[in-house]
Amino acid sequence: MATTDESGHPVPHASASPSDAPPAGGALRPSARMPRWLPRAMVLALALIAVFQLGSWAFHQLTGLLINILIAFFLALAIEPAVSWMAARGLRRGFAAFLVFLGLLIVSAGFVTLLGSMLAGQIIKLVEGFPDYLDSVIRWINASFHTDLRRVDVQEGLLRSDWLRKYVQNSATGVLDVSAQVLGGLFQLLTIGLFSFYFAADGPRLRRAICSVLPPNRQAEVLRAWEIAVDKTGGYLYSRGLMALISGIAHYVLLQALGIPYAPVLGVWVGVVSQFIPTIGTYLAGALPMLIAFTVDPWYALWVLAFVVVYQQFENYMLQPKLTARTVDIHPAVAFGSVIAGTALLGAVGALIAIPAVATLQAFLGAYVKRYDVTDDPRVQGHRRRGAGPNLPLGARGPWGRTGARTDPGAAEAGAEPG
Repeated sequence: MATTDESGHPVPHASASPSDAPPAGGALRPSARMPRWLPRAMVLALALIAVFQLGSWAFHQLTGLLINILIAFFLALAIEPAVSWMAARGLRRGFAAFLVFLGLLIVSAGFVTLLGSMLAGQIIKLVEGFPDYLDSVIRWINASFHTDLRRVDVQEGLLRSDWLRKYVQNSATGVLDVSAQVLGGLFQLLTIGLFSFYFAADGPRLRRAICSVLPPNRQAEVLRAWEIAVDKTGGYLYSRGLMALISGIAHYVLLQALGIPYAPVLGVWVGVVSQFIPTIGTYLAGALPMLIAFTVDPWYALWVLAFVVVYQQFENYMLQPKLTARTVDIHPAVAFGSVIAGTALLGAVGALIAIPAVATLQAFLGAYVKRYDVTDDPRVQGHRRRGAGPNLPLGARGPWGRTGARTDPGAAEAGAEPG
């Protein structure tokens, strides 16, 4: 219907202007103004990227400190039972932690001193016997190749050689690097010791600080996880210490019977290294006694090797399961995999704390996993039924029926016919 004005005359429609016409192809004309949310979104995205980059840089810079804190925390968990036992008998918790750390320091210093004296004695013996070794080698060369070598000529040739001069220069340069590494290691040990002392001495205060920011139901779970971690870590280290003592005594008896020098030190070495260095500790521990025994008599080295192998089997199948059954009850395959994973993540530190960490996680999650009674089916024990068809569904009636007893097909057909 046409539009009219007040006098009734029709009013013509206004023609659409070219600007109001839609673009060709049905495409809409882009807006002339930027959306208001776009600048804020861009600023927020850039801020998030900057925060992520800054956090990643800070994490990589503090990786060493975080690893030291992790080691200190597990060390504090390991000595927590001893500190709590002393504190329950009237000692101040800080003084109890100090006594425990003093005992650990004395034991560690004694072990390093004994090992250093043994190595120093072996080096002195090697240096004193070097002329005799050199004479024996020269005699063998002269007899085998019909030469006329003398020790004086060999010594003068070595002293005037460019190789020896370059080696001395490189060694002098390397002394600074070794000194820097030693100082760095001492500072790292001091950092770990201080943090572990604070964690052990202020354990209750730390637990209260953590629980103060959590609701009551979460506080109970955190305290339960903390208690499990203390039990598993302390039990792991104490069981390892007991096995190190037994292993050290056993190897000391063997080395003393064979007349191997430094038998007490070598016994301590085997006990500590074999128990506290996972996977390859046994081989590293047995290598040094075998080497020293070889200098006395090559047959003694074979005796030491045989004893190390036999004792390792006794420890794996008899001693270790009984000592760790109540402390670190995890499957050997899980323990081996956790050591590999810990080594890949944190190196030697990860290999050392992997087993107690996995044992703690397993014990904590065990309370939240619902378990059922296992059926008496013999297949649970690995026994297969004879003649059982593969992949027979439960409840399906085959020639053996539901329970596996064979039925007579003729009797079944006769029973199916009407009487």
